[in-house]
Amino acid sequence: MPSHKNILRFLAFLGIFFWLSMMGSGYLYRFGQSYSTSSETYLFFAKSFLIALILAIYFFYKRKIGNQESFDIIDLLWKVFVTGLIATVVSLLSNFLLTVLKENEHGRNPYFLDLLYHINVGLIITFLIAAFTVWKRLILYQKSKWLIRIWNVFEYGLLGSSLLFFTAYEIFSGVFSTLIWGMLVVMSFVLSVNLKWVAYLNFKQKWKSILLIILIGLYIGYFYSILNNYGEDYGFTPIFDALGVITIHGLYVFILIYSIFSVLVILFNLPTSSVFEQKLVEVINFQKLSQARNTGQNENQVFDILLESSVSVVIANAAWIDIKDEDENVKKTLFYKLNKHEKEEALKSLKSNKIKNIQSSVASRNKVNSRFTAELKHELFKSILVIPLYIGDKQIASLALVKDVKDGFSKEMIEIIRTFVNQASVSIENYRLMKEAIVNERYKEELKIAKRVQDSLIPTILATNEDLQISAFSKPAAEVGGDYFDTFKMDKDRIAIIVGDVSGKGTSAAFHMSQMKGVFQSLVQLNLSAKEFIIKANNALSSCLDRTSFITTTYFIIDSKKRIFEFSRAGHCPTLYYSAKEKKVKYLEDNGLGLGILRDDQFDSFVEVNEIKYQQGDILFLYTDGITEAKNSQNEEYGYERLKQFLNKNAFYSADYIKDEILKTIHDFCGSSNLEDDITTLIVKVK
Repeated sequence: MPSHKNILRFLAFLGIFFWLSMMGSGYLYRFGQSYSTSSETYLFFAKSFLIALILAIYFFYKRKIGNQESFDIIDLLWKVFVTGLIATVVSLLSNFLLTVLKENEHGRNPYFLDLLYHINVGLIITFLIAAFTVWKRLILYQKSKWLIRIWNVFEYGLLGSSLLFFTAYEIFSGVFSTLIWGMLVVMSFVLSVNLKWVAYLNFKQKWKSILLIILIGLYIGYFYSILNNYGEDYGFTPIFDALGVITIHGLYVFILIYSIFSVLVILFNLPTSSVFEQKLVEVINFQKLSQARNTGQNENQVFDILLESSVSVVIANAAWIDIKDEDENVKKTLFYKLNKHEKEEALKSLKSNKIKNIQSSVASRNKVNSRFTAELKHELFKSILVIPLYIGDKQIASLALVKDVKDGFSKEMIEIIRTFVNQASVSIENYRLMKEAIVNERYKEELKIAKRVQDSLIPTILATNEDLQISAFSKPAAEVGGDYFDTFKMDKDRIAIIVGDVSGKGTSAAFHMSQMKGVFQSLVQLNLSAKEFIIKANNALSSCLDRTSFITTTYFIIDSKKRIFEFSRAGHCPTLYYSAKEKKVKYLEDNGLGLGILRDDQFDSFVEVNEIKYQQGDILFLYTDGITEAKNSQNEEYGYERLKQFLNKNAFYSADYIKDEILKTIHDFCGSSNLEDDITTLIVKVK
């Protein structure tokens, strides 16, 4: 597939070839006439090459200009102007040469006059088609189906009418040619009313367009006079009349009509250009405020855009924005063309009897942050507009604009500024929400990390022996929680188990839970009794827990040789015990205070140790209060009695089954209600 540049080069080569061929055929025709020989064939070729030249130049400009995806209107008009300028300069030089040689026999030589005529024809056709292609782009600036259809009919009709050049029809004689000519003129007027591109020019561009189009119109007049009167002073008659081609004549008329329409419409639009430009500035500024969050701009940048946009729209002489803190006190001020002292002087010069509250007719001089306009008794400034920025019910800033004329702010200006202020408030609110969302997302990620860390603290393999079944489960109400359980094999006959619950919830509870694990793993290896363990654990935790926190726990030492449960409770939920011999469930309600409540030697007196002789089938059911305090949709707690009945009903099953079943029972009881507290259970069943 040939490249765009190569196609343009090929079309340019064809144009030059057809022009030379047209001129050569014309010479042969004139030579034949001079010697009274048959030369009509050469005239036919000359006309054919003229039409071919038109087509080559047409496709050249269609590809060069017509197929551009985007374009600049002034740039297009400039290209037509430059093309016309070059054609005009060359034409004037040729005419100057003809004038110089007027009295010379060479100046009256028909072959020399033919050369100059063909040069003018080539230049004029190039200019006309360049202007035609640009006018097409402007007419189709905003396309529609009917407009494209009309244009296609006009364009193909204009090109097709060139075939009449080979007939005996003259342009202004004959019904057929007159009909075609009339249709082309009517369609030129219909198409020339499509000037929507004018609305997109600013004031300066409109004046440039008027100048360029007027010059293009002058070129058209000059070229028309050249072709229409060429050689009259010398008794010279061209071998063919280029203006006799309806296509060329139609191009003249169309380009001239569209030029006149364009100049008139632009002139009529000049008085309103400043208004449209102002509206465009407002739209652009509003867009800046709307996109402030999406472009990653912070609050200060949004305030800067608001200040700049507001000043631009109302043409204020000075302005400022007071940015408020959480208590709605001014923490920072952004100034435009004034300083702090001038701001204070302007506020002092407020005429209290000239304050007009935007929302109501009542205003207070001291309430300078309300929406109001007012007159100023100031050397430089005569009027002020103040509009606050709110997020919800909280004022975050206040915008003030001042002008050097009285009543400088119209109702329309105030509405525009209020729109800007509202959009700035939305952008700042979105920025804050986004910032908050990012912080929350970071917290979530940190909680996920904390959850992974806490999950690693909960044992996945429990210490046991051949006489025991031990099964446990822990689930936090949130990402992390304060429940804890663990086991440790003290020797071949003894196993220590612990269940704890940290006061509070969330990350602080999880942190204290990790401290409890450290204490357990350190003390359990010292081969302490249950009482000694609880006392030393209280001493260790008292130095690291904050005053408002404590930990409840139950600690068991299971001696499989003596078949004894030795246990001590530190304020934790009473352990549920099933005796296989008595086939009875009961709570082991021994005394004890939570770890960290008393942080001196008085704690020792509250530590109580008990022992139970166990046998096959006995069950220890340790848990946290998340199970007994779980609530259903009627706000009823699961409670101790239901838990007791549950164990009595399921005592004949394995420890794993009991664990799974209690979790299922709790979830069924709560229904769709979320767990309000962490739940943990540890079941020991004697084989």
